[in-house]
Amino acid sequence: MSEVRSITLPLDDDTVRSLHAGDIVRLSGKILVGRDAAHKRMVEAIKEGHPLPFSIENEIIYYAGPAPTPPGSVIGPIGPTTSGRMDPYTPFLLSKGLRGMIGKGKRSPEVLAAIKEYRSVYFGATGGAAVLLSGCVKSAEKVAYDDLGPEAVLRLEVSDMPLVVLADCSGGNLYESGPAGARKIMGD
Repeated sequence: MSEVRSITLPLDDDTVRSLHAGDIVRLSGKILVGRDAAHKRMVEAIKEGHPLPFSIENEIIYYAGPAPTPPGSVIGPIGPTTSGRMDPYTPFLLSKGLRGMIGKGKRSPEVLAAIKEYRSVYFGATGGAAVLLSGCVKSAEKVAYDDLGPEAVLRLEVSDMPLVVLADCSGGNLYESGPAGARKIMGD
């Protein structure tokens, strides 16, 4: 089992370069939250020359949409959504300074190439653990696109959010190396 690394945001180049597919991390700091509709709107705004209502420079975006917030809680359950739905927008946003993503599932070859090209990172959060993940959220605020409801862009402050590096800036991809390593251990 890998040693767990504690990482405090924002990410710098040295930290990004030191991360490798399969690394287990506990992430602390401020992150954005957004899904498909928000990604589409961000890309359209940038391409039309309009400033975003928030910066994506050196940010990490969590592909999620929280469930309703129970009384007395900071946020409702907030588990990852399938990252592939953001693939059409991701290379463009990485080219504009986005530093990383949190989600679940495989990424397209274009996204994996962009992760390498723009020295970024793709973290995985465990699907089905939305309540556990919400416990890592210390504060939450809407920052844009309120009309999108649960797809509005949020800014969360998280503490010790448990993640695994799924794709790194050196070309490592846990969806390839993980199964290959398991087959090697099993003697296949």
